[in-house]
Amino acid sequence: MLVPIAAAFGFVGLATFIASGHSFDFDRSLVLIFREAGDPSTPIGPAWLREAMRDVSGLGSFVGLGMMTIAATLTLWLCGFRHLAVGLTLSVVTATLVSTGLKIAFGRERPDIVAHTALTFTASFPSGHAFLSAVTLLSIAGFIGLASRRPDITRVCLWLAWFMIIMIGISRVYLGVHWPTDVIAGWCLGVAWSSLAVAYLGRRMAESEKSLVQAVAPAEQPTR
Repeated sequence: MLVPIAAAFGFVGLATFIASGHSFDFDRSLVLIFREAGDPSTPIGPAWLREAMRDVSGLGSFVGLGMMTIAATLTLWLCGFRHLAVGLTLSVVTATLVSTGLKIAFGRERPDIVAHTALTFTASFPSGHAFLSAVTLLSIAGFIGLASRRPDITRVCLWLAWFMIIMIGISRVYLGVHWPTDVIAGWCLGVAWSSLAVAYLGRRMAESEKSLVQAVAPAEQPTR
């Protein structure tokens, strides 16, 4: 539990600093690292890399994460883990509402030192892509782990989830639509949120599934 607690404190610290009107020097430096020297309107790398980064960023959009959530929820539901399916949906939907509320509350402006290479419609802090990708992917990994009860499957899901989460966050800074602290704050809040969802909501749902199976099993045994 130390990691989610540290993540929660990390988010609170960043949020307090941003709300007070302060800024971080490394925010500007890291954004410019991903731009051509002397031409901040052009991201570094060949054209295919810029296109790939836009594709990666799209995985963390409402559409991309929504499709992942629907696929995972339907899989859990059809496999008989209906309580877990409901719990996963609840975790992601409430996180989406919280993300929107936080953006409105903080109202931080997007980076203005480089040209954006992706469209944006909301405020900058915290990064919705970073926060919601962490919540969605880590919750999916955790809930699938609870359903499978296999540590190897859980580990594979977590490694894949973290790879995607990190790449999505980096893509947002690369495209110039987020400050690095927006992404870090989103990751921190996402880790804390998903850990809480899996540890409490997920485990309670899993226990409900287990109790239901135990209650139904005797009734399904043939009478002699």
